[in-house]
Amino acid sequence: MEPFMHQDSYAVKNGGEYTVRSIYFDTPELECYFQKLAGVKRRNKVRLRGYNMEERGEVFLEIKKKVDEPLLKNRAPMSFDAARKILKGLPVEKFVLPTLKYPLAVEDARRFLYHIYTRRMLPTVTVIYEREPFQAILKDRENDLRITFDKHLRAVAYPTLDELFDEKHPILVNEQYFIMEIKFNRYLPAWAKAIVTAFGLKKVPASKYILCMDAIRDTSFDSLKMSVGSWQLGVLGKG
Repeated sequence: MEPFMHQDSYAVKNGGEYTVRSIYFDTPELECYFQKLAGVKRRNKVRLRGYNMEERGEVFLEIKKKVDEPLLKNRAPMSFDAARKILKGLPVEKFVLPTLKYPLAVEDARRFLYHIYTRRMLPTVTVIYEREPFQAILKDRENDLRITFDKHLRAVAYPTLDELFDEKHPILVNEQYFIMEIKFNRYLPAWAKAIVTAFGLKKVPASKYILCMDAIRDTSFDSLKMSVGSWQLGVLGKG
């Protein structure tokens, strides 16, 4: 890939890779989990995302939507402290401002909360991994080609909102593998097609949320639904 891709600037600043941390939310019935397993074409993932150990840095309220084949994302940036306050009921407008990069930040934060409250969504798992990201040297903003390698996937079961940057008792997930993602908007360049063909690579689903939930189930729980119900009662019972 070297003649065509280079590492993105954020990765370069962090020694060539960075840590991605996401608390995924799901309904008490694990609607997102089972929709993915069933191959539902129109579905979404709702998550709180941060990077490295930057508790004082920027985090994002995100909705990742799949509508047939395209993937769409609503993203609202803010501080970690602001995210916790918003998720505890304080007004979005007090903590979120539109920016040049995220002009719909306020609206996207409201969309996030709409899903949380109307679907009674709860924090289900923290998904953590290291990412090596590459971007095209020749920029094509309409295509936005990116290739990422995600490794050391691990899960923390049923976190609280304060635990995005905690890794207490993580469960290692498929530690002998990494996940390669090729992302583009319009076309896959000929050189990338040649690499895919030469190595016999095939497109397969590799949802980190599903992999982590399955690892939690296989490692610690007899029933995902029973576990979520028990966790929910425990959290609601806290002052």
